[in-house]
Amino acid sequence: MLGTIRAIGLDQLLGRPTDKRLTPLAIALIASRLVSPTSKLATARDLAADTACSSLGRLLGLGAVDESELYRALDWLGARQGAIETALARRHLKDGALVLYDVSSSWLEGRCCELARFGYSRDGKKGKLQIVYGLLCAADGCPVAVEVFEGNTADPMTLSTQINKLKARFGLSRVVLVGDRGMITSARIRDELKPAGLDWITALRAPQIRALVDTGAFQLSLFDERDLAEITAPEFPGERLVVCKNPLLAEERARKREDLLQATATALAKLADQVARGTGPKGQDKIARAVGRIENRHKLAKHFNIAIAEDGFTFSRNPARIADEARLDGFYVIRTSVESNTLAADNVVGAYKGLARVERAFRSLKTIDLHIRPIHHWLAPRVRAHVFLCLLACHVEWHMRERLKPMLFDDDDPIAAARERASIVAPAQPSPATLRKRASKLTAEGGPVHSFQSLLRDLATCTLNQMTTTLNDAYSFTLVATPTSVQAQAFALLAVDPTKL
Repeated sequence: MLGTIRAIGLDQLLGRPTDKRLTPLAIALIASRLVSPTSKLATARDLAADTACSSLGRLLGLGAVDESELYRALDWLGARQGAIETALARRHLKDGALVLYDVSSSWLEGRCCELARFGYSRDGKKGKLQIVYGLLCAADGCPVAVEVFEGNTADPMTLSTQINKLKARFGLSRVVLVGDRGMITSARIRDELKPAGLDWITALRAPQIRALVDTGAFQLSLFDERDLAEITAPEFPGERLVVCKNPLLAEERARKREDLLQATATALAKLADQVARGTGPKGQDKIARAVGRIENRHKLAKHFNIAIAEDGFTFSRNPARIADEARLDGFYVIRTSVESNTLAADNVVGAYKGLARVERAFRSLKTIDLHIRPIHHWLAPRVRAHVFLCLLACHVEWHMRERLKPMLFDDDDPIAAARERASIVAPAQPSPATLRKRASKLTAEGGPVHSFQSLLRDLATCTLNQMTTTLNDAYSFTLVATPTSVQAQAFALLAVDPTKL
């Protein structure tokens, strides 16, 4: 990690504070988030010479470390967020480029943070206050900036902050903001994106798609032999609409709907039997509330005809409503303001699908690598600094993954993978070389294929040893263990010399 931080120049972007100890402490925090994402107290113990779990503290010349120093470095790092993000944006974002944006949330421990609110939990963590944070990434998925919001902030309400950041702080006058249908809504396009002069790529909601079909904007039969078509509609003046149909997605949605219909019918039948036997709720109001709880569980109330009486109820499927929903299975519509001579229709679809790279970054932040949660900080500036620290660690991880792809299960031949894809609407396919690598569990050089975490554990065994002679205790020297062939390949891909850190 330390070698990559220096190779990409992140240590230079952090700045040169009056207290020269702050920079190495901040670097230690970033690297430790990748090595061992724990509390600041545990990190201090991992860095201290007597209890070190790695050579990081020694390489940075930290000496004795306590958690108060790490908190001071974290606060300094948080104060530098604007300058660091601006420097990262200069490297990875250009005028006219695609910018990916999405939001997520994480819970906090305690109830004292002013940012903490009850809201929609993407973690499914009930009874916990949370924060919302929005992540800006370059088109290739490289994390560039993050912003923290109160935990009950709706996704579209975070957009104005990102627009101001792109234009005012990063100095970008022309970018294409890519966001999902819940983020870039018609209201946000009208009130924020258009006045700011920014282009966008997003998608239509299901009711909007259904309205287009009902008004004859496009015919479903058009997609019997094709999976993509570009249209225009008076409801979306000055915009291009790219209609897509994915047969595999249609099959999956039909399967899920049928499973949910059966589950709902089973629950309703059980309740009806309880009412009939006198062991269930009594009276029309209580029966209706019990039925409502079942309907809300699977969100399929509109697909059933239910008649409730004082002593029971009857139910049956509504074939017309089910068929009306099923006719749009597999369809989605991308909307954009980008002109066709700038971005072709298939490239528009590809750009929208690029949001999967932001989801990959969120998975890394939350569970796989960096463990942003749970958050134990109470002060709002420190919570923001903690999230920014995780963003910087995610940025370093992205660079490491890009360089280590030949040794990982990741696809390292995107051009060959693109050739394997039937169309941009179809699911992405791995390249032939990647399929062979995953099947054999061997790299092209014959070494073992790793996950990112297992490769880090392998590299951790390349130790830094302090040697002292038995004849003269005053004479000592440092000896780096000879790397294995796997470690040597990893260091070569990272362009890192372990003897010169």
